[in-house]
Formats: sequence, structure tokens, C-alpha cells
Amino acid sequence: MAGTPKGGAAAAETNKKKYGPDFYARIGAMGGKKGTTGGFFANRDLAREAGRKGGRISRRTKNVDVDAKDVNQDDFTLAA
Repeated sequence: MAGTPKGGAAAAETNKKKYGPDFYARIGAMGGKKGTTGGFFANRDLAREAGRKGGRISRRTKNVDVDAKDVNQDDFTLAA
């Protein structure tokens, strides 16, 4: 059952039995304490710059407004 929701629940149950009911809280706390950078909250300018870079290279398509007067109706003929 590895890789299924049922298998994950069984693994979580086993981990809690072996290591105590607070197993996931403890390993999460260990990971949180290892961080040394402070994240974006500590440096607002760094966050702003990262957002600027991400927005510039965004892969989302741009929405283009098309006026009805600019559209040539011949471009939209239906194929029979």
C-alpha cells in the first residue's frame, strides 16, 4: 500500500506508536529551528526584489483586450 492515502495513514499510525503522539510536531520543530535566514519577513526589500523577478519571468499568458472595431469578422468564418 505504499504511496496511497491508506498506506500513508498506516505509516503515520506506526510512527506515532513507535515514537509518541507528538512525533510530527517534534520533527517539524527540528526543521523550523534549523533555519538561519529569517525568511522574507526579516528582509522586506529582498521579498520585493524576489517578487519583481518572479513576475518578470512569469509563464502565465497575458490577457489582451480586443476592441470589437479592431476585429476583422472575415477572420472568424466557420468551417462547414
